[in-house]
Amino acid sequence: MKLTAKEKTAYGLGAVGKDMVYMLSASYILYYYQDILGVSAIAMGVILLVARIFDAFNDPIMGIVVAKTKTRWGKFRPWLLIGTLTNAVILFLMFSAPPSLSGSGLVAYAAVTYILWGVTYTMMDIPYWSMIPAFTEGGKEREGLSALARSCAGVGSAIVTIITVMAVTSIGTAMDNSKSEKMTMQYASEVGGVIVHVIEIDDSDAATGNEIEYIDGINIKATANKDEFKEIFESSEDTSLKYTSKNSKFDLKFDDVEINADNSTVIFEMGLKDGSSFAELNVYVSSDVYSKLDKDGGVSNITGEFTSTKEVERYGFKYFSLIVAILFVIFIIITCLGIKEKSTADMQTAGIGEMFKALIQNDQAMTIVITIVLINVATYITSNLLIYFFKYDLAGSNWQGNYTLFNTFAGAVQILAMMLMFPLLRKFFTTIKIFNIAVVASIAGYVVLLVMALSGISSVYPFLLPGFFIMSAVGILNVLVTIFLANTVDYGELKNGRRDESVIFSMQTFVVKLASGIAALVASICLSISNLSNDTETVGAAKSAVGGNSLLVLRLTMTLLPIFGMIIAIILFRKKYILDEKKLNEITETLKNK
Repeated sequence: MKLTAKEKTAYGLGAVGKDMVYMLSASYILYYYQDILGVSAIAMGVILLVARIFDAFNDPIMGIVVAKTKTRWGKFRPWLLIGTLTNAVILFLMFSAPPSLSGSGLVAYAAVTYILWGVTYTMMDIPYWSMIPAFTEGGKEREGLSALARSCAGVGSAIVTIITVMAVTSIGTAMDNSKSEKMTMQYASEVGGVIVHVIEIDDSDAATGNEIEYIDGINIKATANKDEFKEIFESSEDTSLKYTSKNSKFDLKFDDVEINADNSTVIFEMGLKDGSSFAELNVYVSSDVYSKLDKDGGVSNITGEFTSTKEVERYGFKYFSLIVAILFVIFIIITCLGIKEKSTADMQTAGIGEMFKALIQNDQAMTIVITIVLINVATYITSNLLIYFFKYDLAGSNWQGNYTLFNTFAGAVQILAMMLMFPLLRKFFTTIKIFNIAVVASIAGYVVLLVMALSGISSVYPFLLPGFFIMSAVGILNVLVTIFLANTVDYGELKNGRRDESVIFSMQTFVVKLASGIAALVASICLSISNLSNDTETVGAAKSAVGGNSLLVLRLTMTLLPIFGMIIAIILFRKKYILDEKKLNEITETLKNK
């Protein structure tokens, strides 16, 4: 019996849900723990690498467990449901780190939850893809369902990539209760004399003074308490407490002049003055804004509201992950209810030993696998650092909107490249020539990206040009590596006398996870060296020397390293890959004759 539209829809929804979960974890876990919660970038890089490698080795084990399962509901659906429920819970916990945790406790929490997330995701992912033969007939029906599921998975990934940053901000703003009160004068009455200054600062200067970073977010009403800050600062008379516009979003009004995070920096200082405690709020503004102000207006003329961006993002990720987890569970339940295993098809599984044995004995498969690793590491490095580029380099109060715009454009280009550009190119070129074109286009895109980044362009729109070249290449290469792997199966059958189809394609999952782990470690090293975080002084025109060096490290890492990786990949491919169309036809004829 042919698959019904209901069954196809049910299975496709499962792919949407599971890749929403995967993309949220893969793209934002480093940012959440490093940038928002302050976990060491190196610590997070090691955690992500170790977890990915462990997860890659865990895949074959889970495959064997599923293959040996026998229940009244089949061998696949029980594990699909169990894995989904546990993974959804772990996802929520992973993005809900307790605020009381810090230091080694927070690192341990991140490590345990992330590794458990990987284990439970594998528990669900392996049976999801392996169950296709159990409820489809062979041939076109099976190929069509696989293509549909892959497309739906792409939709799930695209949804999360596009909406996450904006959704986190909106949800976090609604759920966060740490906003200060509206009137600045309220703090004056509590502290006994808050001094509010609006002073001019040159675009090349930064605020001076002996300052410490306060990383818990701005909450003036809580911190501007006479007894509290007197106790904290009684041993140091020249220490100040600093907030910048990365720690907070703010909108101030000085008479009729609007002041916001795009043209000013806030420093809220507390300390001792002449033996008595004091507090001072300084707002540094650009010259053009300063010229419009009534400098004699006094404190009573300034009103405004401050909101901790760290708290907004922390709350936002917590509740956004809950929404994604709930949708994930609903979609997989629909999958489990909408399909039934129509046969007891055997599930082919491959152990780690079998994968590496097949790889060593098949030089063409080895070439493609190493090429995949190099290409994926290159692209994953950029994708891991992209959010930092938009937040700290292009910056601006609307960096979330610019980031969303870029991801929307990039996702659309990647999908169109897979669906339209590759078939079009295939009419005129061989797959090997298309591979060369795609890699060269990617390298060109990275070169343009590097030049634009170094030139200080602040608008998002010019960056769509390198984005087009890079993401169209990524889409085409995603199609090509699958084709090339399939070609190595025929080559291996001729060379070794056996057909290692399932083993070779199991290796694809392994190397993709390995590449993502390596890329995460490289990205974390970059963040550690550059010292980029919510407390880095890089906002607006008042970027310090440290901030400038930080941005240089970021720009070079997300462009030069991918360029080197792509160059090595194309050199290796051109020297070692021999399966052109002529060679493949010879192999096909030889196998037929046998």
